Amino acid sequence: MAQNVGSYTNPLKKFKLVFLGEQSVGKTSLITRFMYDSFDSTYQATIGIDFLSKTMYLEDRTVRLQLWDTAGQERFRSLIPSYIRDSSVAVVVYDTTSQKSFEQTRKWVEDVRSERGNEVIIVLVGNKTDLNEKREVTSAQGEEEARKNNLMFIETSAKVGHNVKALFKRIAQA
Repeated sequence: MAQNVGSYTNPLKKFKLVFLGEQSVGKTSLITRFMYDSFDSTYQATIGIDFLSKTMYLEDRTVRLQLWDTAGQERFRSLIPSYIRDSSVAVVVYDTTSQKSFEQTRKWVEDVRSERGNEVIIVLVGNKTDLNEKREVTSAQGEEEARKNNLMFIETSAKVGHNVKALFKRIAQA
């Protein structure tokens, strides 16, 4: 009984999510699909850092997700460590049709670990599963990489909305 009372005295839990990954893997598209349930097929590079916030209402709690969308371009990399430092969740995104973007996730995970140690949840996200015929990274490869590095793992398609809500719900329940 006391546990229930305690949970109502602090019903809002906040998560600061930083989205990391190479240019054009779909970081902004994942956020746009989650926030507005829409997809824009016209590519526009993120300049610097964008911020959005959304409250999720789960069965047992209310969670505010603060979403920090980082630029994948090299020229903005110097901005990113300070956002990683303040985050509770790092969402490392790769494009399932790009082996190179998958290989680069190791560097992003290392950056997060060097800034936050193990005091952060890291989610490895394989995006663009709707382009299955162009796939260069298998689900098994993503799962293995996540297992080796103690990461959460999910595959998504921001374009068709596959697993996008599930991604954010898993984070909110963590």
